[in-house]
Amino acid sequence: MGIIHDVRKLTDLSYLNLYQLHATSIHETPVVYNVASRAKNVEKLKLKTHENMADGVIIYSLYGERRDRVVLVRQYRYTIDDYIYEFPAGLVEEGEDFHAAAVRELREETGLTLELVPVEEGYEKPYFTTIGMTDETCATVYGYASGTVRKDEQEDSEEIEVVLADRQEVRRILREEKVAIMCAYMLMHFLDETKDPFEFLNY
Repeated sequence: MGIIHDVRKLTDLSYLNLYQLHATSIHETPVVYNVASRAKNVEKLKLKTHENMADGVIIYSLYGERRDRVVLVRQYRYTIDDYIYEFPAGLVEEGEDFHAAAVRELREETGLTLELVPVEEGYEKPYFTTIGMTDETCATVYGYASGTVRKDEQEDSEEIEVVLADRQEVRRILREEKVAIMCAYMLMHFLDETKDPFEFLNY
């Protein structure tokens, strides 16, 4: 393994910061590596704590009496200066259980109420999102959404359209639109009309 000698915090922002690592690789060459993190300080970086607490939560939820539509958001992202399809998602607040965060985030982003589906830990535990650039982890929750779409709790900085997509629309989205990878893989499960979209949770 490589050896990390020093970690420096380069920014001091509210939700995301940049850290610089000075290290020696397994091949005994010097390494300078930048890491984006939700951590507030060096001591809370996962490379220090080695704990896997969820920074964020992603919500895969079905909608409608027949549960034949999936709840998506079409959101403007400055990183690509364009819209992208994603699952509703958000940050887990300090001390907050990620299941509670999922219920809160779905309500805030879509106005919908989430009924959680209990699953084994392996399906919902926090996984790393883009490990080459960040130590961020997100948990995934599953459930059934109900109610009427509203936007009154969205933040001023958010530009979000709520989409209740059936299988035909999901096929179009996967073919023609920009889609977050964590969402895209789950949507591929949703497309099989012969199975319950959550059937894989029973494996």
